[in-house]
Amino acid sequence: MDFSRFAVVLVRPDSPENIGLAARGMANTGFFDLRVVGLEKLGPPAWRTAIHAESVLEGARFFPSLEEAVSDRHLVLGSTARVRHDFPLVSLAEGVGRVAEYPAETRVGLVFGNERTGLTQSEMGRTNVRFHIPQAARQPSYNLGVAVTLTLHAIAFGDAPPPAARRDVPLAHSEQADAGRRFRDMLDSLGFMHDTNRAFITEKVQDIFFRMALTAKDRDIILAMFRKALEGPRRTARRIPKGKEKK
Repeated sequence: MDFSRFAVVLVRPDSPENIGLAARGMANTGFFDLRVVGLEKLGPPAWRTAIHAESVLEGARFFPSLEEAVSDRHLVLGSTARVRHDFPLVSLAEGVGRVAEYPAETRVGLVFGNERTGLTQSEMGRTNVRFHIPQAARQPSYNLGVAVTLTLHAIAFGDAPPPAARRDVPLAHSEQADAGRRFRDMLDSLGFMHDTNRAFITEKVQDIFFRMALTAKDRDIILAMFRKALEGPRRTARRIPKGKEKK
C-alpha cells in the first residue's frame, strides 16, 4: 500500500494528548502525513503520548482551515459519531470500500473533528464521504486517538480489495470547491437565489458537489449545460418551404 497518498486531518483538537495518540496510531499502521487545523504548534503533552511516533509529529503541518488542509486531496472522508439526517452516512467498512473504488493515484484525506463537538455542519459539508465507526449504543463516541487508529487499521489491514479503476480520479478538492462556487453563481444569475435562501442554497450546492466527487469531465459537462441555460434559447433561422421563396 502507498501510505503517502493518505493524509490524516485533525480539526480543532482540544487535547494535545489525543494528537499524540493519533500520531502513535498512525505510526503503528504505517501512515505519516498528519495535518492539524486550528493550531499553530503542538504542546509538550502531545510528545509524551506519541510513543515511537515522534517522526509523525515532527512532520505535522498546520492549517487555519479545513479547506486549506484538504485542498490537494482528491477524495475526503469525514468521521462523525452522530447520526446526521441531513448528511448520508456510511459505515467505516463501506467508507474503506469506497476508497478502494478509486485508482491508486487518488490522494485521500481522512478528517476527524473536535473531541467534544465533532465536525461542524459546514466542515462535514466539505467532505465527499461521511462515515461512522460502529459502537455500543450507550457510548457517545470514541476517543479521538482511538477513532483515528481504528480507521487506519481498517484501511491498512482490513479486507478491502486493492485500489481499482472503477472510478476516475476526482478533481483536487480545491477544484471541486471552485466548481461548486461557479455553479452557485450561475444559479444566482438565473434568479434562483435570493436573500432568504442564499445561505441554504450555497450549503446544499456545496454538499451535492462534494458528494459527487467530481472528475474534470463531470465538471465540464455540468458547467457547460448551465452556461447554455444562461445564454437562453438560440434563435433558429426560419426555414422557408421549398418552392415558396420570394421572387
